[in-house]
Amino acid sequence: MYKNLRAEMARNNVTIRDIASALGVRYATISDKLNGKFRFYYDEALKIRNIFFPDCKLEYLFEREQDTAC
Repeated sequence: MYKNLRAEMARNNVTIRDIASALGVRYATISDKLNGKFRFYYDEALKIRNIFFPDCKLEYLFEREQDTAC
């Protein structure tokens, strides 16, 4: 769902577990959010960006893939 965030995670060797630990939540919570079951709250997105990807824009990291079906 968040292809840019996933790409940056791969480039920087950041795991779901790393993000979960930084936010103080379970691995499953971050996995669900990355898969679109739940949304990231602004404060979570900001913390992820500030800790792991300070050179990336928030809008870029959390851009959601658009449904292209008619």
